[in-house]
Amino acid sequence: MPLIAHSNLPSFSRLKDEGETILSKDRANNQTIRELHIGLLNTMPDAALEATERQFFRLIGHSNQIAQFYLHPFTLPSIKRGKKANKHIKQHYQTFTDIKAQGLDALIITGAHIEQEDLQKAPFYEELKEVVDWSYDHVTSTLCSCLATHAVLEFRYGQKRKAIGEKCWGVFPHQILDRQHPLMSGVNTRFNVPHSRFNEISKKQFNAAGVKILVESKIGVHLGVSEDLLRIVFFQGHPEYDTISLLKEYKRDIISYLKKTRNNYPPFPEHYLTEQSKAILNEYKTKLLSSEFNISNFPEKLIKKTLDNTWGNATNVIINNWIGCVYQTTHEDIEKPFMNGINPNDPLNLK
Repeated sequence: MPLIAHSNLPSFSRLKDEGETILSKDRANNQTIRELHIGLLNTMPDAALEATERQFFRLIGHSNQIAQFYLHPFTLPSIKRGKKANKHIKQHYQTFTDIKAQGLDALIITGAHIEQEDLQKAPFYEELKEVVDWSYDHVTSTLCSCLATHAVLEFRYGQKRKAIGEKCWGVFPHQILDRQHPLMSGVNTRFNVPHSRFNEISKKQFNAAGVKILVESKIGVHLGVSEDLLRIVFFQGHPEYDTISLLKEYKRDIISYLKKTRNNYPPFPEHYLTEQSKAILNEYKTKLLSSEFNISNFPEKLIKKTLDNTWGNATNVIINNWIGCVYQTTHEDIEKPFMNGINPNDPLNLK
């Protein structure tokens, strides 16, 4: 929770200049403490549907031990689902109609497995655009992950993603470009982020859109915010990933190769596996391709023990900061995105 500047102690001003969240006494007195309602638009395929729920729910749950969160998962009807996923969605998910009727304080939109460059070919293109348009007018802040970032940059800013050829995936070092933005408060100046994508929005495109870039790496931009500095948060990577997520994705890619739905045996994700793990997986590959092994012999349990998570702490801090920014600006009336006196074009009063 934020500090309250209840006196003219100089340290309050100094901390605020450094990017710490400091509320004035008047602002604090007019802030209503209540629960937050956060939507999760889950567009991930069936194999990752429930894991993605848990990843984002866990991040929200870890973010603040005082605020109370109501999480509302929903998806898009045009996404084809299997029997098990459809049952899960029918039992536990709301519809977008339900979401619009009840309102939200914040929204998270997940990535999706769409490899083709042209997003307009995605079956849920128009439905996703409808959600994005609604959220901008009714939600305090929308956090976009990977494909959702690409979609919003196209919908709202006319910046279409570009194919990058080979799949970019692995765990990559990143650095903070703007240490004063509240989302970066308390975050290490350098930290890792998992990526998994065939397409990208370039730094030049982010800049052309007027997006404020907060975090980048040698493989491109990871984190940015819309020109108002809060209402849309863009992740191009997958900081929500579990430690084992890339290993499970590697296994799924092997299955796709065996089913001949991909042309080549998948390469290893970069900066993720130990040399010993690579040797084990190479031996598995040799035996698999010679028919000595099948996919049931995949050494997941053995490799899992060797994996490091070098992104979770930074992700938790960033999500906590995001929740804090929402909490300090959202209206007590869930149908209104901002409390009275907040400028929607500068909700954090940073300009």
